[in-house]
Amino acid sequence: MTSINRIKENRDIERDGHTTVRYTASGPADGPTLVLIHGWACDRSDFDAVTDHLPDDYRVLAVDLAEHGESRSTREVWTMEEFARDVVAVIEAESVTSAVVAGHSLGGAVAVEVGRLLPDTVTHVVALDALHYLSLFPAQSVEQADAMMRLFNQDFAAAVRGLVEGGSPAGTDPAQKDAYFAKMVAVRQPAGLRSIEGLVRWDMDAALRETKQPITVFAIRDLVNQEAIDRYRDRFDIVLVDLGSHHFQVEDPEGTAKLLAGIMA
Repeated sequence: MTSINRIKENRDIERDGHTTVRYTASGPADGPTLVLIHGWACDRSDFDAVTDHLPDDYRVLAVDLAEHGESRSTREVWTMEEFARDVVAVIEAESVTSAVVAGHSLGGAVAVEVGRLLPDTVTHVVALDALHYLSLFPAQSVEQADAMMRLFNQDFAAAVRGLVEGGSPAGTDPAQKDAYFAKMVAVRQPAGLRSIEGLVRWDMDAALRETKQPITVFAIRDLVNQEAIDRYRDRFDIVLVDLGSHHFQVEDPEGTAKLLAGIMA
């Protein structure tokens, strides 16, 4: 049973004197818990419609990462682990003892780190079109990371446009791509640059070695190459889906909810 009229409550917590994390909680406090983490330069509203299509007995926590959406921070550290500590703070504030953690794009990296930090709480890590991009997620050399960051530092808008285009299969509505670009290029600075650098310099393979939970990647079929499947088939389960573009949780919230409910079940 889904709950189109699910009651959502906005909450916030303070982290270590430098970060205020805003999140949305819905569903019964004792229900099976699903934690949702948005991607870079996005926010928790990406999951509003997904949440409405989930069973009404689920506890759903949708988190705004630091300096995204309504969360604010003055911190200096912008690693994936530090973002994960934002999410861990929410999980602990809600007294969650067992949860599935799902993240989109950069949020997928954060979800892996949450699983690593909370091995006894997180039962399954889900990545929504994340972890399989070989030009981004496996550990990049210093030279590769520096080259990518030069693109963002020299022409931020063009680099963001490149991300949007790279996440858009052939036939994607140009107006849709323009909407994603407009949202992402407006990310708060300097956190936007610092957080993309945190992702570029993240060592996914090292994090995966310390993450014991099963990991499922729901990946847009047209955006996955066989090399990625071959490289990671023994570490995570890549499930190919046809639900839209890189931002499929926005485009097909009902389909996304069904995927997540299948993991929860």
